[in-house]
Amino acid sequence: MAFKSVLTFRSSPEKEGHSRAELAARYIECRKQTEALAAPLTAEDQMVQSSSEASPAKWHQAHTTWFFETFILSPHLPGYRTFDQRFRDLFNSYYNAVGQQPEKALRSTFSRPTLDDVCKFRRNVDEQIAVLLGSDHSSEVLELVELGINHEQQHQELLVTDIKHAFWSNPLRPAYQQNRSATDLAAPSQKAETHAGGLIEVGANGSAFHFDNEAPRHKVFVQPFRFATRPATCGEYLAFMDDRGYERPELWLSDGWKAVLAHGWKAPLYWEKHDKEWLHFTCSGMRKVEEPEPVCHVSYYEADAFARWAGARLTTEFEWELVAAQAQVEGNLLEQGRFHPAPAQGGDDPLQLFGDVWEWTASAYLPYPGFKAAAGALGEYNGKFMSGQMVLRGGSCSTPRSHIRATYRNFFPPETRWQFSGIRLADDSL
Repeated sequence: MAFKSVLTFRSSPEKEGHSRAELAARYIECRKQTEALAAPLTAEDQMVQSSSEASPAKWHQAHTTWFFETFILSPHLPGYRTFDQRFRDLFNSYYNAVGQQPEKALRSTFSRPTLDDVCKFRRNVDEQIAVLLGSDHSSEVLELVELGINHEQQHQELLVTDIKHAFWSNPLRPAYQQNRSATDLAAPSQKAETHAGGLIEVGANGSAFHFDNEAPRHKVFVQPFRFATRPATCGEYLAFMDDRGYERPELWLSDGWKAVLAHGWKAPLYWEKHDKEWLHFTCSGMRKVEEPEPVCHVSYYEADAFARWAGARLTTEFEWELVAAQAQVEGNLLEQGRFHPAPAQGGDDPLQLFGDVWEWTASAYLPYPGFKAAAGALGEYNGKFMSGQMVLRGGSCSTPRSHIRATYRNFFPPETRWQFSGIRLADDSL
């Protein structure tokens, strides 16, 4: 799993105005959303694991159910009987305190349990969660259910990105969804907003759900800076490519240049040149690269090289949060069903901060001052990954709307390209 974070427990959801009934409704809605995302897939599709970063769709459905059973039902529902004791290790991702787990790269070999068995597992856990939420339990239990919902939302995004990579890896290039017509909208001209910076507060304030890597809230000093009014587009990235961007080592970090040579990068992931035209693979199949759309499926190294070529730099995560804290969470997110970035168009989110593409930042993924991992196995969810990764902000076209916020910190190793990751430029205001 990619978004390795865990909640900082807040006050009871009921005290925050969320009743057990409302939490139960959100649980059902979340579980149905996962199943709707898997519905276009055959049983064979759900077995495919096309890279070591990805997981099969069947595994995503089983693991999220394992999470509810392992961390919520088994310890908190009196008399609960484990659905299948063998699943405790089989669908464990990386929780060493829980037990053993199979090598991640082998998840595609799990032909058993069958998809039908996984669906029965899901139904059993759903029934028992309903029993749990219908009884009187502590605020900790309600918080864990909320955590489980957010955990499953993370896997909803991964399910989309993983099946896209799986279908691209198939020589037949099947489509996950029906063809969606290309946009004829033009992106607005790239501009820069000037921000004064100063001593600001960043991080979650504790009044709503958040993961522990978003806290504690603390002060940072931000120098004056300029912030691009939209993500970089495919057209702008094509100009970088046409200017021999992948052939000029002076534009690249040392490790980035090594990655270019090792992987033979010449374009973003999924891009292919046919005759003189660039095409790319999307969730609706192969289509022409549309210049107004935000460029995506680039690594941190590519984003950094593009920024250097453009005479700019990547925004820091604190600059990004300063700007995003004033914006509403609106945009091209999972609920739109597009699963592909759209050109910037203004509206409620004129800077296109949320949805479309995760935006690489120049910030290493590190703990905030005063950060402490949660006790027990859930402490493994986040803290042990704070090394060798870079922060991304803003969500993508496959991120659920209720899951993203201005303080949300995503993170990946700098070579990662299979997520919907894009570029936001910034520079210093001198």
